[in-house]
Order: sequence, then structure tokens, then C-alpha cells
Amino acid sequence: MENKREIWVDWLRVIACFMVMVVHSTEPFYLADGSAVLTPGDAFWASFIDSLVRCCVPLFALASSYLLFPLRYSAGEFARRRAVRVLIPLAIWSLVYAFCWGSPAENLKGLLVNFNYAAGHLWFVYMLLGVYLLMPLLSPWAEKVGRKELGVYLCIWLFTTSFPMLRDLLGGGHQAIVTGATGLPRQALYPLWGEASWNSYGVFYYISGFIGYLLLGLYFRRFVGDLSWKKTLAIGVPSFLAGFAITFAGFYRRIMATAAGSFPVHGPIDYAVQWETTITFDSTGVVLMAIGAILLLRKINSGGAFYRRIVLPVSQASYGMYLAHMLVLAAYSALFRGWLGTGGSALWVTPVEILLTAVCSYVTVAVAAVLIRRIPKVGKLLMG
Repeated sequence: MENKREIWVDWLRVIACFMVMVVHSTEPFYLADGSAVLTPGDAFWASFIDSLVRCCVPLFALASSYLLFPLRYSAGEFARRRAVRVLIPLAIWSLVYAFCWGSPAENLKGLLVNFNYAAGHLWFVYMLLGVYLLMPLLSPWAEKVGRKELGVYLCIWLFTTSFPMLRDLLGGGHQAIVTGATGLPRQALYPLWGEASWNSYGVFYYISGFIGYLLLGLYFRRFVGDLSWKKTLAIGVPSFLAGFAITFAGFYRRIMATAAGSFPVHGPIDYAVQWETTITFDSTGVVLMAIGAILLLRKINSGGAFYRRIVLPVSQASYGMYLAHMLVLAAYSALFRGWLGTGGSALWVTPVEILLTAVCSYVTVAVAAVLIRRIPKVGKLLMG
């Protein structure tokens, strides 16, 4: 017998998918052939809008944990279901991007070891697959863990979410950048608690990153009941606002410090890496926003006609939307930038371009994904 459908999770997917498109619509305003912020208005709006929706990816991770963890069937059955739902669409869309952007030969060769960097949003699926690998291993513990014990591990994980800012602080705000084997820059991070130039596996390595969202989803499922609206608002709204304040203030301050009063700001991708210190998905501000958002989203229980006809089909197609949306979004972004130009002194231009790109991309890809998913046999292989 199938478990009762969690209506609020469908609403979460629909909302989080739009938030993802807002994030990607914002990126051209500080990422362009390296790092580039053209005007003070772009600096403000990129920081404000990106920060406001930055918990989108954690919300997807939380939804997966809430629905799947601990496993309710064997590891083999779990792997089979995830392969059909996740791996096959990933393989198909990886090939699509390989032939659409860049050199197909180089892209296909690169797919043997990683995703196509031109389709950078696919990193999320690889991360999610890594979390899936841990679910069968941790499920026996998850079935028995008590509230206090799980709370201790969550507190340790929450402590690790301060590391991006702590490294930045201890490093004097000027983190060194080195080039990895892929040619992409990476931070030479300030070492903490056992880390060194020859060792990345410090004390907190194995309980940091997205594993915390797996535990957080479990905590919500097991130990957070149906809170009243009063309690939900009392906890959820301050949590979200505090998280937003941390992400926005840190992002905006770093851009303005780099600009030092002079725009446009152009530089290597290193700049953006440092600007994004407080908006990384495993940083404290983003975690607080995700907690606030999931508390509020859990109160949505509307299952009427709009839910059945619009929300549910879009939710079911949301994975395919995530995979495919960059093809559409890149075109819309270029279209609106060419139409409205750069912001200059007109502060309204940047947010209008961002929102137009996100809304048009979302509607286009949602309609396409829902229709494609209805094609017998092949639809779900394409859209998950």
C-alpha cells in the first residue's frame, strides 16, 4: 500500500524549482567570462535576489530525505528505482548538453569522469547520488535513533556550516586560489582541526556538507509534528530572515569591498568564489533559510483542483525541469539583456531582467516537461 502523498512536498518542489531558475537568472549579473559586476545596482540586486532564494537546492535535498530516509525497501530495490528515476535522465541530458554547448568530442570525453562544466547545474545530481549511496548504510541507525542523539549530530553539523565564514575570517578575507586538475579554480582553504595541505579529512569532514540535510530531513519527519501557525511563524520567519541577513550581507559586502567604489568590476572567477562565501549551500545562513522555509511549507495542505491540475504535474516533472532548464534559460537571459540592455542608473532594469528570465524559463520548461513526461514509455525516461 502506497503511503499517503505529502502534498506540501509537491508544493516545495514547484517553488524550489522556480527558485533555482531565479538563482541561475541572477548569475549573469556577477558571472561573465570570469567575475563581472557592471554597476552598483547589479551588485545590490544580484546579492539581494540570489540570497533570497539560495535555499532552493537544500530544499530539494530535504525533500528527498523526508520521503526516502530511512529506506522502506531493500538497498537493491532502492538502487533500481533511483537508477530509473535519476540516472537514466541524467545520462540523456548530459549527452544533450555535450552536443549543444562547446566541443562535443571534448565534452563526451569529459563525461567519463565528470559532468559537462558548460551545464554546471548538473553538479547537484552527482551530489544527490552520493547521498543516495549513504542512505542504505545509515538507514538501520536512522530507524532507531532517538531525538536527543540525532539532535547532537545536527548540532555538530550546524557548527560545520560556520566553516566557510570561519576560514574567510582566519584567512584575513583573502583566500588563496589554486588551480585544480580540471583547470577550475578552488580555494586553498584555511586548515581547521586536522586539515593540512596533505590531508583534507579533518575531524568534521564526514559530518559536513549535504549529509546534514539528510539528517535534518529525518529530524523533521520523525520528531517535528504538526506545529500551530503561531509556533510555525514564531520559529520559521525569524530563522529565514536571520539566514537571509547573513547571506545577503556577506555577499554584498564582499562585492563592494572588491569594487572599492569603482565599477564595473572585472576579474577572474576567483572573485566570485570569494564573494559567495556566505551563500554556499552548506553555510549557516542558507541552512537557517532552509529550516525556516520547510517549517512554512509544511503548513501547505491545499489539495484542490489547482493542486491536482497544476502543482502535482509540475512537481512530478520537476526533476526533468531541473535537468533541461538551462537550455531555455540561457536563451531568455540573452534575449532580455539584448532588449533592455544593462542597468546603468536605471535600478529597475536588473530585477526586471532577472524575474522575466526566471518566469519565462519556468513556464516554458514546465509546459514542455509535463507534456514530454506524458509520452508513453519514453517520457519518464527523459524527465524522471
